Amino acid sequence: MTHPRIAEEMINGAGPIESSLLPRLLHVTEAAAIAASYQIGRGEKNFCDQVSVEAMRRMLNCLDMRGIIKIGEGERDEAPMLFIGEKVGKWEGGVEVDIAVDPLEGTNLAANGIPGAISVMAMAERGGLFHGPDIYMDKIVVGPQVVKYEREHPGERIDLDAPVLHNLRIVAEALDRNIEELVVVILERSRHEQKIKEIREAGARVNLVSDGDLMPGVATAIRGSGVHMVLGAGGSGEAVLTAAAIKCLGGKILARLVLPSVANGKSAEAIAKEKAEKMPRLEKMGITEENINNILDTERLAPGKDIIFAATGVTSGSVLNGVSLFGEGDARVNSLTIGSSGVVKFTDTIYIHDKEANVLRFR
Repeated sequence: MTHPRIAEEMINGAGPIESSLLPRLLHVTEAAAIAASYQIGRGEKNFCDQVSVEAMRRMLNCLDMRGIIKIGEGERDEAPMLFIGEKVGKWEGGVEVDIAVDPLEGTNLAANGIPGAISVMAMAERGGLFHGPDIYMDKIVVGPQVVKYEREHPGERIDLDAPVLHNLRIVAEALDRNIEELVVVILERSRHEQKIKEIREAGARVNLVSDGDLMPGVATAIRGSGVHMVLGAGGSGEAVLTAAAIKCLGGKILARLVLPSVANGKSAEAIAKEKAEKMPRLEKMGITEENINNILDTERLAPGKDIIFAATGVTSGSVLNGVSLFGEGDARVNSLTIGSSGVVKFTDTIYIHDKEANVLRFR
């Protein structure tokens, strides 16, 4: 009697990065999340970020790989570690990887004890992640059911330049819902006032977040998350990390680079000043005033074939629970790992340092 061997085929079909590094990637984000958790609610966002960065870097340097940071804490002169271009890992062998990191996405959230902070990273083969500048990206993120709908209806596609109602109608059709049932996550910023107005006028619901729209983007590909679309301008690094996860889950992201002064509707003088400051560096990366407005899709942002993604909750959110500390140095963490093979794991991990004082128990 025959039986499906799909799981075996997926496991054996994983690329070398997923096979060798995805199990260890969890340790990296968990260490960063636990380090940050001791500072939750203390109001010191910079120190909270610092300890998570240091923990992540220490763990990355334990891995058998030759890694280069492509999305990180900033340029070399702006960040002491995990800066763009930094080499991490043992570099004594192992696979070559490009890395995108955000040791603490939502520093304000963690510092103030607000839900939604995470530790997150992604890896891919050389050239497998978009190496973009540290400016904004205006984006739209949707799940795999929308991708399927577009494939079956070639004339109907989400469009970054279309009115919000156009995109809401497509998402509603794809999910077999009314527009009134849709929830759109968007950062609570003045630059998004018009989009927020259009979403509400169309009848959909708005979920405003003060920081951290990366996991909501991933959540569009998780049925039951309560998130159906993410819109708005945020950090370019977060968009690349979202793209890495959403590609593995079969969803879709469209994005466009935008200078903060432009996104925030500043004066012509302020825009000219920012262009003078940033365009010389952007041009070295191949980004000019002629192509900065080009649409970047999922494949442009995450072209890799062997992509891995991991996120660990710092403070509880809609997808991941936050870190629970107990005893002397013991912790419970909730994480998500994803690989290009399609294997997705939600992991509940307990670190028990004092096994006598903190006996393992069922909930």
